[in-house]
Amino acid sequence: MWMSCSNKANRVSSAPAPGTGANTGTAADPKKASEMFYSFKMKSIDGTEIDFNRFRGKKVLLVNTASKCGYTPQYKQLEELHQKMGDKLVILGFPANNFLRQEPGTNQEIAEFCQKNYGVTFQMFEKISVKGDDQHPLYKFLSDKSLNGWNDQEPTWNFCKYLVDENGNLVKFFKSGAEPMGEEILSAVQ
Repeated sequence: MWMSCSNKANRVSSAPAPGTGANTGTAADPKKASEMFYSFKMKSIDGTEIDFNRFRGKKVLLVNTASKCGYTPQYKQLEELHQKMGDKLVILGFPANNFLRQEPGTNQEIAEFCQKNYGVTFQMFEKISVKGDDQHPLYKFLSDKSLNGWNDQEPTWNFCKYLVDENGNLVKFFKSGAEPMGEEILSAVQ
């Protein structure tokens, strides 16, 4: 049974401009934040370890995904974006069952679903938790300004997107409603 997603907001957050005073307090040093991003090692959906060091010099779009959500068709646009941008943008999908249990499958079931229904070839990872007490350290980094330098926004629903620049700095957060092939994301990843 497909469940609709209720969070239709399409908000974008960006890193504050340098010198605006908006990035103060306990925020992480940008160099430390970028090194933290590149220090992650995670298992792909097939169990292969992926070292984030391999993403140095590339923009990275990280997306928490689910197979039984109203936003699930975004897989198609994510694949289109992956094909369009080639080596200029890395798309990383993170299946998560945090929102109304809309990702109940095993890693194998998720991989088969993505391939069969959307022809997904971008990098998918094993299922993780993106919020709460068992939040994965990567998503803790993405949603804690003391670690990433500016952003405290954790995923509000499935298919939230975080953009990391070529230097490993988190630069944008997109809510679920931001379409991967929409102008908002296309202009940010160019």
